[in-house]
Amino acid sequence: MSGPPAAFERHGNWFTRGGWWFVVHLLGAGVLLPVPLAHAAVRTRRPWHVVAAVASLVLVLATFVFVGAADRGPDGSTTGLFATLSSMSILTLYVGGLAALIVVRHQVFGPRARPTGWDRPLPDPAVAAALAARDRRAEARRLAAQDPMLAHELRVGRPDLPRSYDDGGLVDLNAAPAQAIARTCGIAPEHAQRIVACRSAAGRFATVEDVFVWADLPFETWDYVRDRAVVLGR
Repeated sequence: MSGPPAAFERHGNWFTRGGWWFVVHLLGAGVLLPVPLAHAAVRTRRPWHVVAAVASLVLVLATFVFVGAADRGPDGSTTGLFATLSSMSILTLYVGGLAALIVVRHQVFGPRARPTGWDRPLPDPAVAAALAARDRRAEARRLAAQDPMLAHELRVGRPDLPRSYDDGGLVDLNAAPAQAIARTCGIAPEHAQRIVACRSAAGRFATVEDVFVWADLPFETWDYVRDRAVVLGR
């Protein structure tokens, strides 16, 4: 049975997410390659990771054997077949090991979800949804300003009516009932009733700012109303 999926860790920084493997490998000149590969094998329990760790250990041991068996020249340098084999082993450990670590690290830790910095958490889905709704409200406001007739057809600002267009959570102060205004703007029902009463007396609001003067809304509600309200002509 194969082990669990390898790319399961998406937190931490570069060093903790396998970066230390490369430090060990480079400082050890390839001889310490079995250490990071063994770490990967322990984390994932994938058969080929185990094979890679064992193979690297065997190659390291073979390298020492080759160096010990090589002929020595007058100046102490190694010569002969075993010297050539030891050089090839060291090169394989260093260069091939570096390539192997790059591949294995991706399989163990996976790619970062997004470049948000070394230790910043992934974005909260609720925050992402709220920001997307804010963008939709801005787009719906532009639509209402540029094409009021289309905005009426799409029922922008009318959460009390059935519709398919998503305006991000707007409410039309010139048409929506008090209950919809209170619910969408997050204000008290009596304040929403005051808005409807002023609308009935004056005919309609020309801008959202009119409601603050005419309906005498508490100052602490202004930002909520500005964020969710729109006024459409009739």
